[in-house]
Amino acid sequence: MPSDSRPSTTPRIHEIAADLRSRIEGGEFPPESKLPSTRLLSEHYAISAQAIARVIALLKADGVVEGRQGAGVFVRPWRPLVYRPQSEFRRKPPTVDIFTNLLESEGRDGGQVIEVDTCIPDEPIRRRLQLAEGERVAVRRRTSFVDNDEPFATDDSYVPLCLVDGSEWMTPGSVERGTNQVLAELGCELVQALDEIYVRMPKPAEVERLRLSAGTPVAELISTGHDQQGRPVQVTSCILPGDRHVVVYERTAEQRESE
Repeated sequence: MPSDSRPSTTPRIHEIAADLRSRIEGGEFPPESKLPSTRLLSEHYAISAQAIARVIALLKADGVVEGRQGAGVFVRPWRPLVYRPQSEFRRKPPTVDIFTNLLESEGRDGGQVIEVDTCIPDEPIRRRLQLAEGERVAVRRRTSFVDNDEPFATDDSYVPLCLVDGSEWMTPGSVERGTNQVLAELGCELVQALDEIYVRMPKPAEVERLRLSAGTPVAELISTGHDQQGRPVQVTSCILPGDRHVVVYERTAEQRESE
């Protein structure tokens, strides 16, 4: 069979995608604005409508734009929430939990849905908590909502069931003074945390829970909290969508003794 001698449109598609991305970043199409129609883009770039559809697919996969059923293609907004892991150990009013304190510091509105359950943990959680095989944990599954009821993050905490069984830690919904304070009252005050950050594409369950658009990466922050005896007490897994968060760590240099 004769070979198809028609030139490939793939390089041109990537050029157009790069040009549109540059126009978006330059402010020609600000966040929440609608891109020109496929017909107008096709005419502007002198390329077929099918090729423009491939360009838009690339921009969607990169998280630059999003399609809205029956309305068109829009530039995705960028209004991140600044997440500060170190705030867990900062002093705050005794009746304000960590998430409420975060929202107030950012001047944002929101809320949480919190479910409590018990289960046998998967191997990574079991290993971090140094549990025996088959030992059960209590888990608080939080989904945080900000502004217009948009799910912003998930925050699931696991502790050995034997430490909190029958305590206020097991109460569904918010605990006003915070569950870390409850742990302290139970003799398990968290004084040190080991944080691990993994940047990856989301799992299907995370896409559904956080209503993620195609092409949205997530950062998973896994924090293992230890008490004053160095025992691992709590493992918390936070899933932070990349289009909604900036993670800020503060570091302080240790003071050296004068020589």
